[in-house]
Amino acid sequence: MSEKGKTLSRRQFAMAGALAAAPMIVPSHVLGQRAGFVAPSDKIAFGGIGIGSRGTSSVRAILSYRDAQFVAVADVRNDRREAIKSMADQRYQNNDCKMYSSHEELLDRDDIDGVLIATGDRWHTPMSILAAKAGKHIYCEKPCSMTIEESQALADAVDRYGVLYQAGCQRRNGKNFMIAMNWAREGKLGKLTTLHCNAGTGTSWPPLTTHDWLPAEKEPAKEVVDWDRWLGPSPWRPYNPAYVQGRWRGYFDFHGGGILEWGSHTADLCQYANDSDHTQPIEYEPMGGNTTPYFVHCKYENGVKLIHRDAYWLGMGTCSVRFEGDNGWIETGDTGKIMVSENLQKELPPAEEGNAFNLTLHYHWRDFIECIKTRSQPKSNARSAANTHIGCHAAYIAYQLGRKLTWNPAKQEFVNDPEANRMRSREMRAPWKLV
Repeated sequence: MSEKGKTLSRRQFAMAGALAAAPMIVPSHVLGQRAGFVAPSDKIAFGGIGIGSRGTSSVRAILSYRDAQFVAVADVRNDRREAIKSMADQRYQNNDCKMYSSHEELLDRDDIDGVLIATGDRWHTPMSILAAKAGKHIYCEKPCSMTIEESQALADAVDRYGVLYQAGCQRRNGKNFMIAMNWAREGKLGKLTTLHCNAGTGTSWPPLTTHDWLPAEKEPAKEVVDWDRWLGPSPWRPYNPAYVQGRWRGYFDFHGGGILEWGSHTADLCQYANDSDHTQPIEYEPMGGNTTPYFVHCKYENGVKLIHRDAYWLGMGTCSVRFEGDNGWIETGDTGKIMVSENLQKELPPAEEGNAFNLTLHYHWRDFIECIKTRSQPKSNARSAANTHIGCHAAYIAYQLGRKLTWNPAKQEFVNDPEANRMRSREMRAPWKLV
C-alpha cells in the first residue's frame, strides 16, 4: 500500500472522531464476539425443537421470565407445533411465535439466541451439534447421547463452536440435592467411600432394551407427522403411532437403556459429589443378572465406589442418591426430603415446607439464562454431561455383556476388550452424522 493510502484525510479524521464520540450499538458478529453473545440487558430469544410433554415444562419456564422470550417452535408433528404456538401467543398476547416443520428453518434465524432441544434421545446429540454450528446456546433434555462416541462428539462440538450448553439434569440445581452434594464435596461425610445412584425401577424401566419392532401401520401425511424426519439418525423401521406418541423408550434404536435413562440424572449427581466432572469410573462390574433387582458396581481411580442399583432405597422418591463416607451418610430424592446418619442430624438445615426442600425446573433454567448473560459455564455443562453419560454407557455395556470391564479414561477405550470397544458407537442413518 502507498503512503498516501495509509494517511487519513482531514475529512476522514473528523468523521472518525465523530464516530468515536458517538454512542454506538454494533452487532456482535461485527465486533467478532463469540457465537451466541447476548448483551446482559437484552431479552434472550429461544426456539424449541421437538417439544412434547417434557419440553412443554421447559417452555413454561421460559415464558415465566421477563428477560427471556420464546419465539419459535420446530416439530415433526403439526399438533405439537400448534399447541406450543398457542401457549406462547397466549402468554405474550400476540401471534408472533413461528412454526416450522424442520429444524433447519429455526436454526437459520439470526434473531434466536438459544434453543431448547426436547426431542427423543436419538436426536439429542446430532441436533445439539447442528445447533452449536449455528451459534445457538443449547438446553438439551437428557439422556444427552446414545453412545460413548456421541458423548465425546457433543462436548467437542460445544467447545469448538464456543456456545453454552446445559443438560436437562435439573437436580444439580435442586436444593436438597445441592445440600447432599456439598456435604460430600466439603468433607462433612468424612472421606468418601461409596456413592449410590438410582438406576430406575427395573420393573418399569428394564435395564436391557429390545430389538423388536411394533407392527407396521399406515403412515400419516407428511404435514401431520414427518415419519422420516422423526426417525432421523435411527435405522429405518415401519411407522407405528405408539412411537410418535412417546412410547419409544425401551427400543434399542431409540433409547440408551434403563441405566442411562436414570443414570443421566443420578450418576450425574455422584460425579459432582466425587469432584469427577472431568473423568469417569475405571471399573464396571454387573451383578444381579438380567432381572430386577440389578446392580453395576463401579470404581473411580481415587478408590471411591459408585453403585448403580434399582432397589433398596429409603423412600426419598425417584432419582434417589446416597453418599457415604467414614463420618456418616446422606440420602435424598425427588420428594425433596433428606435422611442422614444419626451423628449428622443436627447439621441438617431446616426444610422449607412439609419437611422437604423445594425442587423445581425453574432453578435450572435460571442458571442457564444467567450463564448466557455472563458467559459462564452452567452447572450441567457439555463436558460434565458427556463424562456422566460415558460412565453410564460403560456401565450399560458391562451389563449387556455380563462381565467386568476396565475403562481407560485417558484413551477413552476399554482395556483389552475388542467386543466392548465396538459397542462404543452406532452407525447413523444417512444423511445424519456427527460433524
